[in-house]
Amino acid sequence: MQTIDISPCTLDERCEALRAEVRAFIAEHIGKYSPAIRARNWAGGDPEWSRMMGERGWIGMTWPKRYGGHERSSLERYVVLEEMLSAGAPVGAHWIADRQSAPLLMRYSPDVLAPRIVPEIVKGSTYFCIGMSEPDSGSDLASIRTRASKIDGGWVINGSKLWTSGAHYAKYMIALVRTEAKSDNRHAGMSQFLIDMNTPGVTHRPIRNMIGDHDFNEVFLENVEVPDENLIGNPGDGWHQVTAELSFERSGPERYLSCSQLLFEMLDAAETSDPRHRVELGRLTARYATMRQMSLGVAGMLHRGENPSLPASVVKDLGALLEQGMPDIAHDLFGGRITPDSSLDQVLAYLAQANVSFSMRGGTREILRGIIARGLGLR
Repeated sequence: MQTIDISPCTLDERCEALRAEVRAFIAEHIGKYSPAIRARNWAGGDPEWSRMMGERGWIGMTWPKRYGGHERSSLERYVVLEEMLSAGAPVGAHWIADRQSAPLLMRYSPDVLAPRIVPEIVKGSTYFCIGMSEPDSGSDLASIRTRASKIDGGWVINGSKLWTSGAHYAKYMIALVRTEAKSDNRHAGMSQFLIDMNTPGVTHRPIRNMIGDHDFNEVFLENVEVPDENLIGNPGDGWHQVTAELSFERSGPERYLSCSQLLFEMLDAAETSDPRHRVELGRLTARYATMRQMSLGVAGMLHRGENPSLPASVVKDLGALLEQGMPDIAHDLFGGRITPDSSLDQVLAYLAQANVSFSMRGGTREILRGIIARGLGLR
């Protein structure tokens, strides 16, 4: 059986100097956001915050300067993400574009789409959504039915996408669609397209979660015409491209820092004289420290140009387990003693409902464990 090696990674002085700079920025600007807002961190967004991050050079940090990037290291980028997520900064507006959409465009459309669009992402003013999942497809991404048909000078796309985060404010979608009929190879015949969300025929309908928030959408594509230049990469390479895109989605510190605000609220409310508080919160802090070392190890792999897809899947799965158990810990330690409408009450009320989705976004637990089993030679 194979093993998964996540080597330790140490941050240099440049990274720690950047950390101090980011913390000073956060301390200056985060005060107007309540703990309940900060509990959303990368799931919530504020265009003004995104714009300020763009001005500071904290979007597109590792990208080439020809696209407006800053050519800094992936470890420096990790520091910025870690500090923003820990503080609960509202980075959600630009999150998808920074994490995966722009890297995809630079890799597969370096001379056509990337020069036109990526500089706007760097400024924090252009947002993306992801068109992968579809109705009735569940986690079986290869079963998608949305189709693109060739016409003179472009393509016509028909179909729908589901659970599309941010479609109601995104400027663009990167959609995975079928460009060829299904065959024995379920992963063949798919392609990716850039779709301007203002194109005639694109509509969206909100899907509100159990909290009442409007994060998700169903997107309908009815005779949507896109030019040839909006084909990303080569026809039929969509599956290969989308699996590379998912590795970006699974490798960041957001996979264990989505509940950081609840940890801070519990620590603030803890009673040092209560041995259960000391033991349980100490154990929880130790688990966070372990997750951080693993996540930082994945960042080190990216820094060295290695493929982190298997370790990232492990970190994502373990991170979701950690976060989904935190509301139960909070109820166990503080239940019956939480002041109504206090910061702890508000944060716990949100995360106790929101964390149900944490094991689905970026790939369900079953999908991830299948990837891990294959990587270990178990299937």
